[in-house]
Amino acid sequence: MPHTIALVGGTGPEGRGLATRFALAGHRVVIGSRDATRGEAGAAEVLAGLGSRPHAAVSGADNATAVSGADLVVVVVPYAAHRATLEGLRDALAGKIVIDAVVPVVFNRGPRPVDVPDGSATEEAAAILGGSRVVGAFHNLAAEVLLDPDASAGADVFVTGADAEAKQAVIALAGEIAGVRGIDAGPLRFSRFVEQITILLIGINGRYKAHTGLRVVGLDAH
Repeated sequence: MPHTIALVGGTGPEGRGLATRFALAGHRVVIGSRDATRGEAGAAEVLAGLGSRPHAAVSGADNATAVSGADLVVVVVPYAAHRATLEGLRDALAGKIVIDAVVPVVFNRGPRPVDVPDGSATEEAAAILGGSRVVGAFHNLAAEVLLDPDASAGADVFVTGADAEAKQAVIALAGEIAGVRGIDAGPLRFSRFVEQITILLIGINGRYKAHTGLRVVGLDAH
């Protein structure tokens, strides 16, 4: 069943890349930003990249408007804006599946992890959004690959969370991206490992000038 998916802070490369793939899969996408004009500009970029390919509607709005009509919400803000953004949207996100794709990282002569008191950005989101169904996912996909609508991502998406039904919905959504498989990576407390692997990949990509992803072998029969 098609979803309406809001991307909170979705104007950056990762947000626009995910928006591209969700629209290709037939989901209505709303790109959110603190400023509605930036959200609309992000949507225009996504539509330009999709060209004449069949796709669902893509629009832009401010974050609050974007999430108001969505049944799935993906958070892709920089970590520095994570807490404030979620606290501001807490009521609007109640009852929704919220996919946290934020990586706690700063750049100081390369990527460096940020210490999160709750353990991970996803756990922090769950603590803030007590009325939402919080799941961690989509951290490890290279934005450059996602933005190319003809490319196969060739990677696994690790999905963490406490809500089994919400996790299955996100695993199914991941599987709609070409070359992607969603994997149940366990409870929320494992989110910190997924987020830290992303920082490792960022460093590898910088050294090798590449756009890498991760694959788990041995699950073909499951």
